[in-house]
Amino acid sequence: MRVLGIDPGTLHMGYGIVEEKGGRSITMIDCGVISIPQKVPVEQRLCFLHEGLTKIIAEFKPDEVALEEPFVAGNVRSALAIGRAQAIAILAATQAKLPVYRYLPTQVKQLVTNYGRSSKDQVQQVVKLQLGVAGLPEASDAADALAVAICHLNQGHLKQILSRGY
Repeated sequence: MRVLGIDPGTLHMGYGIVEEKGGRSITMIDCGVISIPQKVPVEQRLCFLHEGLTKIIAEFKPDEVALEEPFVAGNVRSALAIGRAQAIAILAATQAKLPVYRYLPTQVKQLVTNYGRSSKDQVQQVVKLQLGVAGLPEASDAADALAVAICHLNQGHLKQILSRGY
C-alpha cells in the first residue's frame, strides 16, 4: 500500500509518500514541501497548493491519503489558514478518488512512537528508524508528513489485529 501523508499549511505544506509491501517493511518513496511566498494572496496560494498536490498524486499514485488535523491553541487566524490548506488537500485527494483519513497530532505520536506526548525530535528519530534512513529532510513539514503516513499504516495494522479478536 502506498500512502501520501500531508502536513497542511498555506505557506508550507509538507508531503511524504511511503510504501509498504508484504508486511511491515516501510519504504520512503518521496517527500518534500510545497512552499509559497507569504506575499502571494491566499487565493493564489490555495490554487498553487492544489496544483502541487494534484501533480504529486498523479506522479506517485498513492492508494490512500492521510492528513494531520490542526492543533491550534486559541489562534483563530492560524486555525482558519490550516483549515483552508486541509480543505485543499481533501479536495485534491477526492478528485483523484482517493480515500482520506485524518489524525490528530497526539494520534500520530501515539501510533508512531507509542507515546502520545512524544517530542518532535522523538517522532523524527522513530520515523528514521522505521524508514531505515540515515536522515530526514531538513524541512520539518516533510518529516511530519512522513510521520502521518507511517501513522496511517500503523493504524491499519492495529485495526487488523483488533479485527482478529486479540
